[in-house]
Amino acid sequence: MRFLEFLKLALFAITRNKTRAFLTMLGIIIGVGAVIAMIGIGEGSKRASQSIIQSMGTNMIMIFPGSSSKTGMGPVGLGGMDTLTDEDSDAIQHELRSSVAAATPFVRTSKPAIYGNSNWLVGQVAGANPDYLQIKSWNLERGRYFNEQEVRSQAKVCVIGKTVQDNLFPGGEDPIGQTIRIGKLPFEVIGILERKGGGPMGDQDDTLHAPYTTVMRKIQGRDHIQFIIASAASETQTDQADAEITALLRQRHKLGTGQDNDFTIRKQNDWLQASAQQSAVITTLLAVAACISLIVGGIGISNIMLVSVTERTREIGVRRALGATQRSVMLQFLVEAVVLSIFGGLIGVALASGVIWILKSFQVPAVTETWAVLLGLGFSALVGITAGFLPAIKAARLDVIEALRYE
Repeated sequence: MRFLEFLKLALFAITRNKTRAFLTMLGIIIGVGAVIAMIGIGEGSKRASQSIIQSMGTNMIMIFPGSSSKTGMGPVGLGGMDTLTDEDSDAIQHELRSSVAAATPFVRTSKPAIYGNSNWLVGQVAGANPDYLQIKSWNLERGRYFNEQEVRSQAKVCVIGKTVQDNLFPGGEDPIGQTIRIGKLPFEVIGILERKGGGPMGDQDDTLHAPYTTVMRKIQGRDHIQFIIASAASETQTDQADAEITALLRQRHKLGTGQDNDFTIRKQNDWLQASAQQSAVITTLLAVAACISLIVGGIGISNIMLVSVTERTREIGVRRALGATQRSVMLQFLVEAVVLSIFGGLIGVALASGVIWILKSFQVPAVTETWAVLLGLGFSALVGITAGFLPAIKAARLDVIEALRYE
């Protein structure tokens, strides 16, 4: 019951000077809003990054030629050596059926494609086998994919992404059955891929798929694949597939004990974990930076409450003279500081929700996290208690006689 009395007194004191109360809460409003918004942006970016990585395929494993321990290069830099063959890919697929769902040799390049008066530099001309669609979890919008016979015969057939279709066939003409030129070679379009969206390396729809033998020998003029892409049988078998692929390739490449691998394996889960760790660090830094605003807001509350104690010295003296204890006076000012802080926190939550809504309307990845809202409100209450403690003690310790004499 006494708490309700303190709450009424706090609300009366706040509403008595609305402008000052709002200015006092401003630091908390900005601080809580910034904390929630920054965490929301960080979490939204994390989810967007993970979604992009997951869109690359299902439980994907990439095997690059060359040892990263020797070259000191990551996946982008690997691939300059010729230590992998298409026979390695076949062995992975057919000998590791318990842990590997599919595998394909892979080559890629960038070439201009021409149809009629339309010319488009295709971002990725990808050469693979028919299992590539399964590994990438990609579907066809129309048409068909090339088959094993077309791979063996180095057939000049291709499947195009939506970006390539939009730029080569801007008039809406059906690409299926049409002949386009890639460099100087004619290719028949036999299928159109479903739209997939952006990826870590750019627009995934800016692609053209063809048999890897055709791309490797007729477009690139080489006789070695660039790397192998495989898919683990399940998410829980990714590490098992990694270990079995490593053992199989070491055996096939006749690597002795103590010799480094002449290949490097990168798993999709590794990219997801790295992305999550990076996002967590960024989110934490953003939240800590935003918390500084809360601390500044707490200092503002403490300062105004100290001024309020001085202004209300006579009021405090009257209350003490009428029987109010030091404890009740201290609680009165402490509750007032907490109410100011919580009100500021609630307005900050509304502000953050509005900011996140605006960011979403501009396609910026941001989410409102429940735990971030609770963190912001909890921290604002803690700031209120901390900021109000010193003014509350000062009010409680005022001498009754001196307070009554105060003008």
